[in-house]
Amino acid sequence: MTRRTLLTAAGGLVSCTRDRRPRLNVYNWSTYIDPAMLERFEREKGVRLRYSTYESNEEMLAKAMTGNSGWDVVFPTHSRLAPMARNGLIADLDHTRLPSLGNLDIRFQHPVWDPQLRWGVPYMWNATGIACNTAQTAAPTGWNVLWNPALKGRMTMLDDPEDAIGACLLKLGDPFGSTDERQLQNAKAVAIGQKKLLRAYLNAEVRDQLVSGDVLAAQIWSTTAAQAIQGNRKLSFIYPEEGFPFYCDCAVILRESKRYNLAHEFLEFLLLPDVAAANARAGETATVNRAAQALLPRDPVLYPHDDIYRRGVWPEALPSAAQRYRDRLWTEIKSA
Repeated sequence: MTRRTLLTAAGGLVSCTRDRRPRLNVYNWSTYIDPAMLERFEREKGVRLRYSTYESNEEMLAKAMTGNSGWDVVFPTHSRLAPMARNGLIADLDHTRLPSLGNLDIRFQHPVWDPQLRWGVPYMWNATGIACNTAQTAAPTGWNVLWNPALKGRMTMLDDPEDAIGACLLKLGDPFGSTDERQLQNAKAVAIGQKKLLRAYLNAEVRDQLVSGDVLAAQIWSTTAAQAIQGNRKLSFIYPEEGFPFYCDCAVILRESKRYNLAHEFLEFLLLPDVAAANARAGETATVNRAAQALLPRDPVLYPHDDIYRRGVWPEALPSAAQRYRDRLWTEIKSA
């Protein structure tokens, strides 16, 4: 899933003298951590961090799959954990080194994708829904608003095949992660029919167009929507009644890492409430850390109520053949 400029490392400044501190190599999504927390970890642990960022799971996986990437800790989306584990890329976690796991929200202590937290520590989460300018259009309840001819040229969909095709499936009453070819062909037809109404396929960059009022309705990630609402209080975020996907990025230790103990220290550090809260503020996203949530404003866009939460799904990784079929459909939709 593509969500999120390679940033400079937060610590370990270049010096003429050799830095003999232990080093940990951390590869994360961009704008997803407070640089001050990285500096704090270095200071408190007497280590240096090589920290860099990526913009998609695919970018990270292209390096991790080599088994010689040089990274110790990475942050795949939840649906990538099982395939990475099957390919021998992830080291099992040692819970005795992670006493702060109890700080996690109850929803994330035994998540469906990794019930025993064997592979990864949940870090941040978000959902996909609809942002709408309710001053200029009625507040929607479902995905149908993104097919409203009255909003022609002022709507966008995510430039993301999983989310865009998934929304078409949900609109038709089919499962978000369907692998049924008939259902997928129907979703393709719906998506192609929608194209004449769309302004563009956009990801996080739609935020500024929503704030300015150029776009009135958009399929959007909840984190981007929360940022847009800060800039324009006429905007609302809707969790569609037909259903919607959730995503959770998790901190994992690569099996290739030779710094297993130090990597656990970093994961434990991320679980501290004040650290998790600082990272959520910096990333303007939702933390999975229950203790940290008590230190943050309760934003219903980022933290939906239980009745809304129950409508969401946690997508699984698709079989290779099904993923290739969807990728082909997406190419056909974009080129139609």
